[in-house]
Amino acid sequence: MASTIFIVNQKGDEVIARHYRFDITKSSMDTFRNKIIASKSTGQNPPVVLIEGTSFMYIKHTNIFLVAATRSNPNVTLIFEYLIQKLRILKSYLGDTFTDESIQSNFTLLYELFDETMDYGYPQTCAIDVLKLYINLGNLLQREASTSGVALTSQITGAIDWRRDGLKYRKNEVNIDVQETVTLVTSVSGQVLRAELSGKIIMKSKLSGMPECKFGLNDKLIMEKEGGAAAAAASSKASGVEIDDCTFHRCVRLGKFDSERTITFIPPDGEFELMKYRVTAPAQPFRLIPTITEESKTKVLINLKVVADFPEDKKASTVVIKFPVPPTTASAKITVGRGRAKYDAGEGAIVWKIYGFPGSSESLLAAVVDLLPATREKAWNRPPINVEFSIPMFSSSGVQVRFLKVYEKSGYQTARFVRYVSKSGEYSAKI
Repeated sequence: MASTIFIVNQKGDEVIARHYRFDITKSSMDTFRNKIIASKSTGQNPPVVLIEGTSFMYIKHTNIFLVAATRSNPNVTLIFEYLIQKLRILKSYLGDTFTDESIQSNFTLLYELFDETMDYGYPQTCAIDVLKLYINLGNLLQREASTSGVALTSQITGAIDWRRDGLKYRKNEVNIDVQETVTLVTSVSGQVLRAELSGKIIMKSKLSGMPECKFGLNDKLIMEKEGGAAAAAASSKASGVEIDDCTFHRCVRLGKFDSERTITFIPPDGEFELMKYRVTAPAQPFRLIPTITEESKTKVLINLKVVADFPEDKKASTVVIKFPVPPTTASAKITVGRGRAKYDAGEGAIVWKIYGFPGSSESLLAAVVDLLPATREKAWNRPPINVEFSIPMFSSSGVQVRFLKVYEKSGYQTARFVRYVSKSGEYSAKI
């Protein structure tokens, strides 16, 4: 597996390194840092590089690179998973936007984390809540070592290392956030060129004891498994959603999901990502109908109709539409049916902002764009219209949380809250 894990900054300077097998030469590390990290073509290099018989695998975060080096033929997927988990751990300890300076200020902590998360090049404990039990607790850990050592060892080596025993809350509650990102690219004629929807379910649990949760979605496969022909008929009437693929947090019992299509798990304490999923069925919360008329060499007429194709009881909190205009634009006279719009020379576009766009409605923009006389005629290479939006309490895919059951031997009552939000990814229309 990995022989060395090290961190370098964007200049190629080594910030910290931990050697596990001592078979990586300094010359190969220097070559990697100088040729790959410090070069101007860093963004064009592959994430796996072979130099002088040594394989380097790396990921980037802000201005630093987290790198693994090995001379063997490793499981590359496992190493990248370790690097990603290591990055999550560093974010948890140092903050989401940590830099090489914050690493240098916490050398002792970093070396402890290197030693606990990897042994002789093999990944070990990467559960953040477990690591925080015995790293960075200072004198408190020393005082409690005599009483908590057995429990701590049991948690680290046990089957449920992501949750500790003895948790108690005055109010037991679970918050679920269903977050979806919609990607859609349409042609000039309105034909869908690319459509994808990615979602994730974030869960924040404050539950006492060691509860077991059972989670249900309106996934067609799950509904058909539970209800047979009747559920299959119901799902064909759009009550179920075809989820193309999904990944789960490691607390989920995959065996039960494969055999029974149920999501059963013992949740970690606090906030975690329960699952990710992808839906390829086109989702189009907003339809764009643009028309452009080039009246003369110095005047362009623009009209845009925006149709909100989601239920009327929902409302988009923020919608920002950027309609590109020719680079020789001098001014634009704009009228809109809702919101505010202005010509932004820096963006090279008319920027239309709408707050509180209700579903099942439409709005219009009309603009007269005056152009500067061009000394040399050049065809306008029309960029696409870009849309940014956020729709609270709406699932673009139709994914719904059907139930969440919490079982715990004390039988306490649990408060449950579910929120939905749909946001734009790459959402554009060619003109």
